[in-house]
This record gives sequence, structure tokens and C-alpha cells, in this order.
Amino acid sequence: MLSERQRMILNAIVDDYIRSAEPVGSRSISKRGDVKYSPATIRNEMADLEELGFLEQPHTSAGRIPSHKGYRYYVDHLVPWSSLDLSETKTIRAFFAEKLNATEQLIQHAALILSNMTNYTSILLGPEVFHTSLRHFQLLPLDDRTAVAIIVTSTGQVENRKVNIPPEISISEMEKVVNLLNSKLIGVPLYKLKSRLYSELGQEMQRHISHYEELMQMLDTAFDSDSEPRVYLSGATNMLIQPEFRDVEKVKDILDLLEETPTLLKMLDPAAYGSGIQVRIGTENKHEAFADCSLITATYSIDGEAVGSIGILGPTRMEYARVMRILGVLSRDLTELLGHWYK
Repeated sequence: MLSERQRMILNAIVDDYIRSAEPVGSRSISKRGDVKYSPATIRNEMADLEELGFLEQPHTSAGRIPSHKGYRYYVDHLVPWSSLDLSETKTIRAFFAEKLNATEQLIQHAALILSNMTNYTSILLGPEVFHTSLRHFQLLPLDDRTAVAIIVTSTGQVENRKVNIPPEISISEMEKVVNLLNSKLIGVPLYKLKSRLYSELGQEMQRHISHYEELMQMLDTAFDSDSEPRVYLSGATNMLIQPEFRDVEKVKDILDLLEETPTLLKMLDPAAYGSGIQVRIGTENKHEAFADCSLITATYSIDGEAVGSIGILGPTRMEYARVMRILGVLSRDLTELLGHWYK
């Protein structure tokens, strides 16, 4: 799609803009040692790249900056794949050499290391978020109006909470509901239980169970978890040091979104976006607050199954190559370490 000369100029503009956060002009590109074209030739190519949508000109007399389309082309075709700097690799490996003895402590430290190394915001979802599922569900009546909902998880944890039985619901109907839930929802991750309850079982219950709405309200209460899945954030305030986010309202919208656990779960769910390293630029994140951000994620696995995610959130003017290398090393080491723990 692009000529070799256009690829070289686009690559130079992205690299310079990542470093400087200032629009890049033709003269500064011509002074690079790896570019052999005159400023006039570069200006013509920059105009063509702008017309094609790869560049933008923020002001009439200013240089160009990459567009979201330009960043996407850079990530897909121009990012140099090379080994992580030796000192940075040693930082990550030294962390794992500490042999931390708890998954939660491990994930917390990993989040801190990522934010410190990149100066961006790190988001980690521990394996318990995606790996813990429903093993068994039971409703035990205490009297005519109350029951105890018992949830047994795949890790052996038992959760119970008291629920109110709608006066119109009979014991036989409660037994039907319990059997239906156990036949349809066994193996479903805990964080998806409530959505699957409505999407997959709602119509069937409506056909076979009277007083459907009251019953669904009871089950909704039964599946309310005492604690939300743990999302580990580090370096959220790193957004404040990026020149793109001098607008306080813009930063506030980003920080508000980072506090919404369900949103973060969806954004880092391996089942939704695939395993390995994924890059989402600007509006590809499907949240207005993240329109000027890029999110790079990587998954880690247990027994070949992706069970957790690592994310780095920063401006679209992100050091893509370096961040992707860091996430690659960290996800491999997490996979190896957790594999030993879960054997």
C-alpha cells in the first residue's frame, strides 16, 4: 500500500513524535542519518501520507503527527522486533527470582514493576478472575420466606448468602431452578454468572417457572459476590505526566474509567480479544475516555489455557516496540512460574 520511501518517512515521524511529543517537520526528518531525501521530497510524501489518512497536521504551519491509522500501520508493519534490553530483562528476571509465595503478591509486584519500567499505567488481572468457575449451586430453605444460597467454586471455595424466597414460589419450583442452573452454568467463570443467567436461562425459566421476575431477582441477589474480582492497577497517575493529558477533565475521565472493574474485565478478557500480544489504538478501545490512548495486552497461561491478562495503558504516542517486548518477557515468565505453582 505504501512505497518504501513512504514507509521510511512514516516510521521516522512516529519515532520522533514518540520521543518529543511535538509535531515533526520535513527538515528535522531530512537531518536524520538514515534518511537520504531532501526536505522538499519529504514534504511531498508527508502531504500524500496525510491525504491517505496516516498523518495529521494539528496546525497549519506545524509539522505532522501520526493518526490512529498511522499508529496502526506502524504497529502492524514497522515495529522492529528485537530482544529486550539486557538490563530490563534482568529487572524482570530478578523479580521472579524472589520466589514470591502467593499469587496475589506476585501480581501486585508485577503491576508495580511494569508501571515503573514504562512510566505508563499497568493493569493486571490475576488468574483467579478467569480461572475460578462454578462447580455447584444449592438453595437450602431455612423457613417459608428465607433460604441460603450456596455457591461452590472450582477452587473449592464455598460462598453462601441469605436470600428472600418470593411467597409465590413453591419448593418444587425452587428444585427445578437449582437443577436447571447446575445443568447450564457448571464451569462458567464466576464473573460471568449473572450475565449468563439472563442471556441463556432467562427465557427457559420464563417458560417453565411462574413468577419469573421475582425469582430472577432472588437469583440476582444469590450471585452477588461478596468481593469483586481483583484488578491490580499501578501507575494510574502516570497519565498526569504525559503532555497529551494536560486537560484535567480528560485525565479525570480516564481515571474514572480505570475504577470500573467490569469495564476492565471486558477490556482484558482473553476470550474476547484473543491470546498473545494485542494492540488497540485510540477508538479501537471502544471507550470515549480512551480515544487518545493505546492499550497493549498480553496473556499468560496455565496448562496451555490463557487464564490472566497484563495490560499497559498510555498515550497513542507510546513506545510500542519496547512495551511489546517487556510484555512478551513478563507474560512468558508468569506462565512458567504459575505453571510450577499449579502442578
